[in-house]
Amino acid sequence: MPSLKRKSQPKSSTEKISSRKPPQTWQLQTAKAKFSEVFRLARTEGPQHVTKSGKEEVVILSKEEFDKLKGPAPEVGGIWEFFRNSPLVGIDLDLEREDDYGREIDL
Repeated sequence: MPSLKRKSQPKSSTEKISSRKPPQTWQLQTAKAKFSEVFRLARTEGPQHVTKSGKEEVVILSKEEFDKLKGPAPEVGGIWEFFRNSPLVGIDLDLEREDDYGREIDL
């Protein structure tokens, strides 16, 4: 008789991270041939390292992992907002220059 296996309960996100396997390393040609698998593993198991000529060249990450590394997007304001918030607002700067006529050269 076939044995019935119980499905395990889903792990919490912290358990998933601590139980991850070390990152898998792929040679470029193999990664190209099995890109769907590399893609799937990057989403489920974590970063996938790809080497070329024996040197680690790239790491494939899930969007969630990339967003964690990148951090929050900065607030975007216009140029006016930049000047309004400048620490130099209100400082009196002397921007005048003396006339420069070059120098005399003996020929």
